[in-house]
Amino acid sequence: MNTLSLVLADDHYVVRQGLRSLLEKDPFCEVIGEAGDGVETLRKVTALRPEMLILDLMMPLMNGIEVLKRIKRASLPTQVVVLSMYNTAAYAAEALKQGALGYVLKDALGPDLLNALREVRAGRRYLSPPLSESTVEFYLEKTASTGIDPGETLTAREREILRLVGEGLKSKEIAARLLISLRTVETHRSNIMRKLAITSQAGLVRCALERDLSPLT
Repeated sequence: MNTLSLVLADDHYVVRQGLRSLLEKDPFCEVIGEAGDGVETLRKVTALRPEMLILDLMMPLMNGIEVLKRIKRASLPTQVVVLSMYNTAAYAAEALKQGALGYVLKDALGPDLLNALREVRAGRRYLSPPLSESTVEFYLEKTASTGIDPGETLTAREREILRLVGEGLKSKEIAARLLISLRTVETHRSNIMRKLAITSQAGLVRCALERDLSPLT
């Protein structure tokens, strides 16, 4: 079997080094690049054309969902396996909808990731337990006709907070980042959910991940 060329994308250097160490023990894998944010990830994938990208969803500058959208839009040949700490159907379904073929949890064992790479290379979808095909398919069907559009209803501050939610920040972390009170953050979150008719935290996260709300650079 030919060697599988890989790019690793995670904003934590230690995580990338751990992945590289794991993968390079397997003669099947060849790591040809790394990236620490979404913009760099897109550059590396475009320049190196790896067969596969191992992608974290929560990265600075551009989140993983937007990276997936742009890979698909550019018709790049790279297949994507998402490596995430979130074991909910909302995250997995959104990643698969945007073009990922694998969704592996960060707390999974090494063999789980290697199995995912082999399955995806063979053109098959792979989900880490406890996620299941039936659960994710149910979620995809349930949300297929309920696209959420922030549109012009959100203020600049609300868009900023929604973007930080998409990066995985909690309310207390958002307050510290923006130098505002926790109560102010919670008020903005409530307003966002009211304006967009979102009724759950999972729905708020899904909305954040669906949209490119990154600041202009």
